[in-house]
Amino acid sequence: MDQNMEFINYVYEVSCMGVSSMTTLLNTLKDKDNKIKKACEDIIKGHEHFVKETKSILKKNNAEIKEVGMMAKMGSWMGIKTEMLKDNSDSRVADMIIRGLTMGLLELDKKIESFDENTDSKNKKLAKELRKFESDSIELLKPYL
Repeated sequence: MDQNMEFINYVYEVSCMGVSSMTTLLNTLKDKDNKIKKACEDIIKGHEHFVKETKSILKKNNAEIKEVGMMAKMGSWMGIKTEMLKDNSDSRVADMIIRGLTMGLLELDKKIESFDENTDSKNKKLAKELRKFESDSIELLKPYL
């Protein structure tokens, strides 16, 4: 696979995982009175934007679209369900999301650095926009801690 499409696929997978994890979390909080729900919805919308953008790029380039593996989704689902059984307070939810976003940022930074100068600058720009979105999401969640 072309290096640029591999890079965009990575951004696609990160964004899909964000949508999946946050949707699971919101579904878990559905009948609860958490104030953090609006912030979670905003994070989902942001990740959906990146899913749409990257999927469009992949389709335009007739590139294979790699979906997030079922094991990764199941691991996330089980982790969220387990954590929410222990404590579903807004501060706990914010802490859990912030930890996930922080791990994602570290991996995204590694990926951005690992691709060389031959990676299309538009593609790197999109990854950096995702990075900024996730960083901004952390700031959005800090008041709930």
